[in-house]
Amino acid sequence: MRLTLASALSFLLALAGASPVMASGVTVRGTELLLDGVPFVPNGAAGVKRLADLKATGANVVRTYGQDPGDILDSAQRAGLKVIVGFWLEHPRRGFNYGDRAAAEGQLAELQRMVERYRTHPALLLWGVGNEVETELTSAEAEPVWPAIEQAAKLVKTLDPAHPVMAVLADTGTDKVSTLKRLAPSIDVLGLNAYGDSLLTIVGRARTQGWTGPIIVTELGAIGQWQAGKTPWGAPIEPTSTAKADQVRRYLTALKQSHTGALPFYWGQKQEVTPTWHSLFLPSGEWTETVEAMAESWGGQPPADPKAKLDGSLPIGINHAPRILSLQLRGPNSFDRAGAVQVALAATDPDGDPLKVEWQIMGETPVRGVGGDAEPVPPLFPEGLHDPTLTSVRIQGLAAGHYRVFVTLRDGRGAAATGNIPFEVR
Repeated sequence: MRLTLASALSFLLALAGASPVMASGVTVRGTELLLDGVPFVPNGAAGVKRLADLKATGANVVRTYGQDPGDILDSAQRAGLKVIVGFWLEHPRRGFNYGDRAAAEGQLAELQRMVERYRTHPALLLWGVGNEVETELTSAEAEPVWPAIEQAAKLVKTLDPAHPVMAVLADTGTDKVSTLKRLAPSIDVLGLNAYGDSLLTIVGRARTQGWTGPIIVTELGAIGQWQAGKTPWGAPIEPTSTAKADQVRRYLTALKQSHTGALPFYWGQKQEVTPTWHSLFLPSGEWTETVEAMAESWGGQPPADPKAKLDGSLPIGINHAPRILSLQLRGPNSFDRAGAVQVALAATDPDGDPLKVEWQIMGETPVRGVGGDAEPVPPLFPEGLHDPTLTSVRIQGLAAGHYRVFVTLRDGRGAAATGNIPFEVR
């Protein structure tokens, strides 16, 4: 017999039983989230590694997106962090059809298994159902999304009344928050992913649309590639790690003043336009200055210097990231293949550490993912680098195409700074 989505949900709720084992209390009071009756502002990051380092910044939560959370919950418990456990609701823009009852029912069954397995874990803070499920859709195309979020939230609340349920939107849009509130009333907490100066007004905009419950900024960053200026050939211009950190400091200050939780993105490393745009760490493990900004806001410290001496000669936790003062081309950003251009760098280290400078040329990615979709790492072109020094390099001898010149500065104590400039060879 073929079940309808509604009957399937009823069946799943019946299977769940009326009295699940209760975990520690997480409740909602007005705009506040309460943990065991005490106001709790979730500050942390999206990511699953280096949780002890995250805790050291003063963070209290980590957020997942949909993978099985067992190992992360255990690791977070050992690190003293709570977890916002995400369940990945599939995206219509990726071809998922919420009108396909079998697919929708299968998704709910997977959600049930996750909740039943982990609802009593002591590190669990709340559930997140969906992440930007509404992106790249018109209002008409998004119509099936809101009932799907409500179905998922209602199921979770029945299975686990001890933990609130959150849905995450890509910023507020003109009416996305009000639509969520109206069509998914089982959602307790509003999660918003936002970047750039949108963060300075995001809480007010959500309130204007009628959201009266807790808000968590579930992703934040200095600027998104969709917001950045572009070259004539369409390459988004990435700020240096220094400029990003300065912006994030502003945003964290504003969110702190409104008692809004903040989760900078991404506590790890990923390719998205470049390997550095959203990554708070390098592939080689060094952290960048945004991590320091997080620690400043939350009263903690960045990751300890791996060379620190226990005898106190080099105290743990006092290292600061290098800063890029300027990075520029001494010439046009588009030049003939027979020509050359010089890149000039000025940088400093707040601790006076000697800096190691690495120059790279990488092809401009031909793939532009949406919403964090996976992208391949573009190839390197070391043959285009000539006479590299601590403050300059010459670009010459490349085939026609679009590229970026990258600079990475390492202080030898676990911190780094990064910057890049897109350029064109004609």
